[in-house]
Amino acid sequence: ADRREAPAGDIMDHIAAFFDARIAALTGAGIKRNRLVLDPGMGFFLGAAPETSLSVLARFDELRLRFDLPVLLSVSRKSFLRALTGRGPGDVGAATLAAELAAAAGGADFIRTHEPRPLRDGLAVLAALKETARIR
Repeated sequence: ADRREAPAGDIMDHIAAFFDARIAALTGAGIKRNRLVLDPGMGFFLGAAPETSLSVLARFDELRLRFDLPVLLSVSRKSFLRALTGRGPGDVGAATLAAELAAAAGGADFIRTHEPRPLRDGLAVLAALKETARIR
């Protein structure tokens, strides 16, 4: 696959247009909407600039609101994390976990990861923080 340059304009508008077309094609082929999960893609396929993937990570909830469908995010070891940290693919564990926890805190329905144990631990801490805040 070739790295693409991010299209001009708001990346979320482009992703939404893609999903409009794909959802129409899938439902037109008889697949029920409740079987669909949105995966906006991250890293390599969004272009060379890490800011594009960061924007999607910060704003993915817009997709859920627009389409009323669950969202899966996969930020594990992605190129935008390597670009941000200057580290190689095998050395972005902390950056991956930070991005995954941001996705979880933002309400991602599913998170695909290469490292389930650190993510599970991080999610336990997030849940404890939310519970503590709720009790206060």
